[in-house]
Amino acid sequence: MPVPRRRSARVTSTAPRTWPPREDLLVQGESLDVMRAFANGIFEVVYADPPFGTGRDQVRRTVKARAQTRGRAGFGGRRYAVEAVSESRYADDIPDYPEFIRPRLEEIRRLLSPTGTLYLHLDWRQSHRTKLLLDEIFGEECFLNEIVWAYDFGGRSTRRWPSKHDTILVYVKDTERYHFDAAAVDREPYMAPGLVGAEKAARGKLPTDVWWHTIVPTNGGEKTGYPTQKPEGIVRRMVSASSRPGGWCLDPVAGSGTLGAVAQTLGRRFVMIDENPEAISIAASRVGARSRRAATATELAQPVARAGRS
Repeated sequence: MPVPRRRSARVTSTAPRTWPPREDLLVQGESLDVMRAFANGIFEVVYADPPFGTGRDQVRRTVKARAQTRGRAGFGGRRYAVEAVSESRYADDIPDYPEFIRPRLEEIRRLLSPTGTLYLHLDWRQSHRTKLLLDEIFGEECFLNEIVWAYDFGGRSTRRWPSKHDTILVYVKDTERYHFDAAAVDREPYMAPGLVGAEKAARGKLPTDVWWHTIVPTNGGEKTGYPTQKPEGIVRRMVSASSRPGGWCLDPVAGSGTLGAVAQTLGRRFVMIDENPEAISIAASRVGARSRRAATATELAQPVARAGRS
């Protein structure tokens, strides 16, 4: 399958004054303010990975290892020392999470097209409360799936079952019109291939609502060093299934820019928003975005691109 040609992307501090813009956009600003500037019903997919409200700093350190005679024992008994190269962090402390997330969910629903789908990425701390809000804002009938992303990495508690999954809540704008293309999604091996025929085993099966997928490999080319980076593989499934080529996708909490990277490879358009300058820098580098001058606070506050708002 040919890789779509990469479009240019632009870093800005405002929503576009006309829609659609010629370039994909990476907008630096507070997500709620920026989303309010966009017109109704323009995005086929919204992938949102908001802060989880852990109450602590999220930190990701980049290190390099060098061989030596003393230090940690590694593969084959070889010893090495670890040296810190860089560190990224942000505070993940939101005292009233429902109050924080509600207006953002309301804006996301407004921005979804009639065929659109929201993928909201959470963990065990906030998924239960947020689902009640989504039922209220979207309607219980618009709940499509609760996806469990299961992984196996990190610390292990001996006082409880180790937490090794995230929850992705999936809601659609319109139960009769939403887009879902199962044929566009990557297939995965059967867990018991001997129980199916050879042809089916070779073809693999469609993923269920439990996704076994590794985190971003620490030594892979995909890694950016951003503390909460998510793997392209899980976002690719969402974008492939719920949008069409050329369709617009939104990430209001861009972080490391995974949505933009996936959208580029799949031939989709994207808008990503983040108020963290470090996130904007990492995401811009990842998607090859160019910068223009930063808008003034007055310009950022002006309502733009509101055609069609009710």
